[in-house]
Amino acid sequence: MGEHHSPGDEPVIPHSNRIGTTHDHPREECGVFGVYAPGEDVARLTYFGLYALQHRGQESAGIAVADGEDIACHKQMGLVSQVFDESILSRLRGQIAIGHTRYSTTGSSILCNAQPLVAATPYGPIAVAHNGNIVNTGQLRAQLQAEGVRFETTNDSEVIARCIASLHRGDPVEAVRQTMNRVRGAYSCVALTPNQLIAFRDPNGIRPLCLGSLDGVGTVIASETCALNVVGAQFLREIAPGEMVVADPESLSEYQMRPPERPAVCVFEFIYLARPDSYIYGKSLHALRRRMGQQLALEHPADAHIVIPVPDTGYPAATGFAEASGIRFGEGLIKNRYIGRTFIEPDQRLRELGVKMKLTPLKENIAGRRVVMVDDSIVRGTTTGQIVRLLKDAGAMQVHVRISSPPIRWPCFYGIDMANRSELIAARRSLEQIRDQIGADSLGYLSMRGLMKAIGMLRDKFCHACFTGEYPIEIPKDVKLTKFALEEPVLV
Repeated sequence: MGEHHSPGDEPVIPHSNRIGTTHDHPREECGVFGVYAPGEDVARLTYFGLYALQHRGQESAGIAVADGEDIACHKQMGLVSQVFDESILSRLRGQIAIGHTRYSTTGSSILCNAQPLVAATPYGPIAVAHNGNIVNTGQLRAQLQAEGVRFETTNDSEVIARCIASLHRGDPVEAVRQTMNRVRGAYSCVALTPNQLIAFRDPNGIRPLCLGSLDGVGTVIASETCALNVVGAQFLREIAPGEMVVADPESLSEYQMRPPERPAVCVFEFIYLARPDSYIYGKSLHALRRRMGQQLALEHPADAHIVIPVPDTGYPAATGFAEASGIRFGEGLIKNRYIGRTFIEPDQRLRELGVKMKLTPLKENIAGRRVVMVDDSIVRGTTTGQIVRLLKDAGAMQVHVRISSPPIRWPCFYGIDMANRSELIAARRSLEQIRDQIGADSLGYLSMRGLMKAIGMLRDKFCHACFTGEYPIEIPKDVKLTKFALEEPVLV
């Protein structure tokens, strides 16, 4: 069964100690990848697929491989490049593989919560990798525990894996179908049996999931289309809400397991979360983000000398803002691309440096100038304020902050790490109060109407609860929906 790790072997790494978390953006839970390709090095393909999905999670990575009889799994804390090397990949042999990159939204960032999760059944093992958040986790977990199921993690993804395993009566497809009828919330999943690759998506389609073909004989599943490109797979289509796709030696089968409900793909995938070279709803995200910047310039013009992005995700919107406003586009901040996440705790002096460890101002471009600083979102406001001060300390006369999304006023319960409303600056302060707190000379957010105009679709096709408070899936009032809701007790 490959490598096994005991719960609690790894310490919790406090968020304040992770240098790479200084950016003031929402954080996605994870990316999933799966491939069925007899005769191919599926572990290596999955490795490169996860590399393309590294932006969706940098806390841990894992790959599980099936050889027709058993499943081998390797996972560890860290980036994909840190978790795997040639010796490890050479031991992961088989015809089918799934992989996962994680950013925690339920459960601490510890090794036992890394994925894929492997569960034993009387009919053979099954491995699961999950992107999203289940909103009835507590209820399902309690039911499974009452049935004698033992849990080894503190994340909601294990509820899916254990549910499938408990319902497995020799037909894993039927077990997944029944599980889809029991879980509620956001889930885009890949599952692995010794001889099958199974992908399934929640009836609202909140998190993206797509299907590709590898040389016409293999099947690839990925969170985003950008991962298909890396392994040379051809994009076929998005997996539909409520759909299950099964690849095995006999065929590629497609089942509509749950009737599609109100379409609710996360609009933040379009604004920030997904890579700009990915496509969702058949639309180029880079092109849409550029249009968001153009619309932002129309709604909130500024008298300035230069438009600069907050790297890297602010580039498309800043380009669009410059195009629509006629203000020169330029670089004002250089990103240190090698900071990333670290498990080495910074001392107090380094912690106080904050954003300076990650961004360096280009004084020759901003000194003595009025600057428009374009970013895609503000969650807590702390980092945005640090960047504004950085620019002013470098000699900027004025800093006008422009955000290519509406204000985030409500928490997300579907797979983004912002489930505490008290942390959201726009939930607690007016526009003028936010402007004053971050030290900007002016502040403008893209309107909800402007966002939908830039995307070119109606708002009822999306989940936009973080902006409007309109949740497409009801959040149980009696459930403690916090990141660490399952921390006590852990049954091992």
